[in-house]
Amino acid sequence: MDVFESVKTLSSIRSYVRKAVPDSVVREVIEAGRLAPSAHNDQPWQFILVRDRDKLEGLGKYCISGKFVSEVDFAVAVLTDPSSKWHEIDGTRAVQNMVLTAWSHKLGSCWIGNIDRVGLMKYLNIPDNLHILTVLPFGYFDERHAGPVKNRKPPEQVFHLNTFGNRAIK
Repeated sequence: MDVFESVKTLSSIRSYVRKAVPDSVVREVIEAGRLAPSAHNDQPWQFILVRDRDKLEGLGKYCISGKFVSEVDFAVAVLTDPSSKWHEIDGTRAVQNMVLTAWSHKLGSCWIGNIDRVGLMKYLNIPDNLHILTVLPFGYFDERHAGPVKNRKPPEQVFHLNTFGNRAIK
């Protein structure tokens, strides 16, 4: 799948099937995060790969809006270093790299935003100087449940040419 096709079809997945993901694919997904560009090449991220079934099931307690994390084959806790001014933006770039790479392998994911960060810090032994950006679940899913066709605003509502309000782009 080419990149633009991935962008056009990407969907947040919240229901997974139990099927092992090959180690080579897992490695490619986390490697995509490591290779993301960052401001000043700070690379202000750390990634905790969670593959242990018991540990994954325990993550559900801390991923308040993503209890489905317990259903996946692996998850990645994305941590950033707040001493870097752009840590959240750079971390988000790494997340998008991982999610799109996973999607190209027919793996679903979903940004988990509501997290018990204090509890998760203890659960994953995360140092106090780091920030939990998100936890990303990754796994195979029933493609019939990938979600509806994207409902996006038309180009004429969001594209502007040269100045705001110039609707010359369609």
